[in-house]
Amino acid sequence: MLEDIENRQRDADRARMTRTPAAELDEPKLIAYRLSRWPALRLARASTSRPWMEQTGRFANRCLPLLIANQAGWFILNSHTFRVTWTGHDDPSSLKVEYQSGYAPYPAMSHFGFGILTWQIPYLFRTPPGYNLLVRGPANWPKDGTYPLEGIVETDWAVATFTMNWKLTHLNSPVTFNTDEPICMLVPQRRGELETFRPEIRSLHTDHETAEGYRQWFRSRGQFLAERRASWQKHYFHGTSPGGLGATEHQRKLKLRDFDELESERDRR
Repeated sequence: MLEDIENRQRDADRARMTRTPAAELDEPKLIAYRLSRWPALRLARASTSRPWMEQTGRFANRCLPLLIANQAGWFILNSHTFRVTWTGHDDPSSLKVEYQSGYAPYPAMSHFGFGILTWQIPYLFRTPPGYNLLVRGPANWPKDGTYPLEGIVETDWAVATFTMNWKLTHLNSPVTFNTDEPICMLVPQRRGELETFRPEIRSLHTDHETAEGYRQWFRSRGQFLAERRASWQKHYFHGTSPGGLGATEHQRKLKLRDFDELESERDRR
């Protein structure tokens, strides 16, 4: 599932070698304080690929917005393979969790009832002052029979841990979670930034430059579809418009870093 990890690790290692100590001091840190050795839920950069995207003959991999969203955060990976079934009742006992690999302690359980499966996350996360942590399911990773619940945690001050929860949606239909399957995605967000935006609706003709760019794209797209070409239009992928204008800033992939292990074997005991 995480086939891009090695290549992206090399990219991060090269980037890390070029940074100066002074620059590193200014970089915001996402710290995961380990609370115990077990259950060992691994942390990893989110991968570019998704199983369902590969099954489209990689056609879906042409969609750059999907690819960027896939990578935009860090995964928490499941540690044990298990199967979970919900009978449809509200009490916690109506959710049956059957572990098929590994040993106790087990990471996921029925805690809240109402068909909600809960992972106890064995980390206390810290972000810089003014940053929250969006805790969500893995982006663009659908799973039949269940849905990840999202939360936003003020991890710059809170000393309480959080859980990751999935809501089962089908009754009496077993759902399997595999070892190393991502069950959570962590995305730092600056607190209050969304609230600074002032949403507006305007007529397109009030912005001549944007309107002309859209018309060029619309004509180009219509011609492309009429000719039924086998390839795809690559303007957005390359950060250009049909008229030849290039984006001032454009990303075709993200280069997030892995969590650095800063403790000794003695500290883990």
